[in-house]
Amino acid sequence: MNDNLIIPENYHPLLNLKDTEKAIRLIKEFFQINLSFELNLMRTTAPLFVKSDTGINDNLNGVEKPVSFNVKDMNGIKVEIVQSLAKWKRMALADYNIKSGEGIYTDMNAIRPDEILDNLHSLYVDQWDWERVISAKEQNLVFLKDIVIKIYDVMKRTEKYICHFYPKIKPILPENITFIHTEDMEEMYPELTPQERENVLCKQYGAIFIIGIGADLKNGKPHDGRASDYDDWSTPSDGKYKGLNGDIMVYYPVLDRAFELSSMGIRVDAESLMRQLKLKGNMEREKLLYHQCLLKGELPLTIGGGIGQSRLCMFCLRKAHVGEIQSSIWPDEMLRECRQNNIILL
Repeated sequence: MNDNLIIPENYHPLLNLKDTEKAIRLIKEFFQINLSFELNLMRTTAPLFVKSDTGINDNLNGVEKPVSFNVKDMNGIKVEIVQSLAKWKRMALADYNIKSGEGIYTDMNAIRPDEILDNLHSLYVDQWDWERVISAKEQNLVFLKDIVIKIYDVMKRTEKYICHFYPKIKPILPENITFIHTEDMEEMYPELTPQERENVLCKQYGAIFIIGIGADLKNGKPHDGRASDYDDWSTPSDGKYKGLNGDIMVYYPVLDRAFELSSMGIRVDAESLMRQLKLKGNMEREKLLYHQCLLKGELPLTIGGGIGQSRLCMFCLRKAHVGEIQSSIWPDEMLRECRQNNIILL
């Protein structure tokens, strides 16, 4: 048995393969139209790869290795497949001269070769990556929560929309999302791991936004890793807590666990960038192109994040494995075990 795989008891998909593909299109079209309306976002195209050694590619937790290759017709320069577009989007906002209160979104397709493969994680990542210009007075927790509520409302509408077409699926998202800080989670459940805390609280509330991911907690470890150079996770947001970022997570009864749909946050400014580079021991990144543009004041203040496309479809269609939504590759043992339990991976 694959240790990373969860097999729901007596699992049977609610939709066949043909209806699943139709439903995926409905979800994606409906969600992105409503997201762009709620956050005032313009759709843009995005790169699949960027030049190495510029700091533009997202290094996620700081340890994942991107897929790279050399371009023969450009003197063999090295480029990398994107891992996300957190930094590229901010540079694009500057190039487009986007004003405060406006933003962009795009389809982000990435390859993450270091991913541990399970029900929720694939080598292939597809997100709606979005970024919006903000003013200095909006760099606060109140504004972050307001944006989270707007995104969560779009998720609820999307769930109800797909339930209309496929009555076998019943809406389960609660009316409101609950905000909770990682420091409170640690205080409430000091004996549990971060993932166990997420499971308990998601099951209790149905939908939560976990604030403050990246800064060390009292035990000396962060709730989860965050790179030092995109989300602002070290700024005291209200005099007590640290962090102007977080994750939207919901309870997923099919797998009986917490289910992350989005990671987002207010981005670093020059001051918080330098503070976080020092905290993470990443001062060598200060000299990279992206970081120099930010330190010189050439990039706008922004808020942004990523919303998993396959994740949202998986949740709305009550699938047991992300491979029922997207076409990827999986270990042979996982393929066999899934097929034996009515989980048909594309």
